[in-house]
Parts: sequence; structure tokens; C-alpha cells
Amino acid sequence: MTILINNQEVPVIIEHKNNKNLYATIKVNGKVHTTIDLPLAFEKRLSISTDHGNNTIVINGNEIKIVDADCKDELCIKQGSISKIGKTLICLPNELIIEIKGDEYDSSDDLILSH
Repeated sequence: MTILINNQEVPVIIEHKNNKNLYATIKVNGKVHTTIDLPLAFEKRLSISTDHGNNTIVINGNEIKIVDADCKDELCIKQGSISKIGKTLICLPNELIIEIKGDEYDSSDDLILSH
């Protein structure tokens, strides 16, 4: 790739950071219960039991959702699914937090080199 600076073509190399080390943490009562590497090649269903209740989680590829919960409001189910780094699913009554983590791609960190 080249760009034009002062009417001269200058070669440019753009390096991107990639999403690496993608994983989900499942916390119960504020402590890590399970860590799962993503993406999963197959659908996985997990049952999480806490002192306050039960949740069923489905993981498919990078997508995670809570499909069943015995909390009264079921807001955790209504949150839908998450699939991006930094997104969370939370069931407050059952003290369950699910978060997707990893090295995030951010174009503002692109490194541009030229000579």
C-alpha cells in the first residue's frame, strides 16, 4: 500500500492486532467458577447451581446466553446473547456473572510504518 505525501508515493505497512485468547469467565458469588476457551466447535450446555438458585447456559461458537433460570424476574434470560469482548450477562438474584474476555482488536491501535 502507498500513500501520497507532498506529491510523492510513500510505501505504508499497516499491522493489525487480532482477537486472540478469546474466552468466557463464569463467576459465582464473585469468584471464578469456570473459564471456557472460545469459540467452541459444538454447542455446550452448562447448569450452574449457586446458593441462591440455578441457571442454564448455552455456548455455541462465540455466542453465550442464559436459557433457563429459577430467579423470579428472569431478566438474565431477557438479556439475550453476548458474543463480543467485554460484554456480560448477569443474574443478580443467583449471583452469576458471565463475561467474554480476550485481546480485543481496536483499529486505534493499528501501527502504521513508512519510510
